[in-house]
Amino acid sequence: MVSPNAKEVFIQGITHAGKTFRPSDWAERLAGVMAQFHPAGKTPGAHLSYSPWCIPQVLNGIKCVVVNRALRDYDVMAWDFVMNFARDNDLQVAEACLIPDPSTR
Repeated sequence: MVSPNAKEVFIQGITHAGKTFRPSDWAERLAGVMAQFHPAGKTPGAHLSYSPWCIPQVLNGIKCVVVNRALRDYDVMAWDFVMNFARDNDLQVAEACLIPDPSTR
């Protein structure tokens, strides 16, 4: 269960049993499906980049998809889709907040 106060949710590419989730490009595929969801709505060419609300990352050597809570506010069905993906595939989910790298500020 994800708390309503979570700013970001990390869907990790590791199951509750500790096994690495396959296929290896699952994070890019999931983020690609969610590419159409943008804060500015549908814009030309938006499908060519990831949504800022659903970004594939590698954190501590584990593939993840970082899902921003703003996605739920924008489209509940999209949020449910990614959360159900994690649940249906028995993936670990962690609540957190990404802290920007000081060098990029």
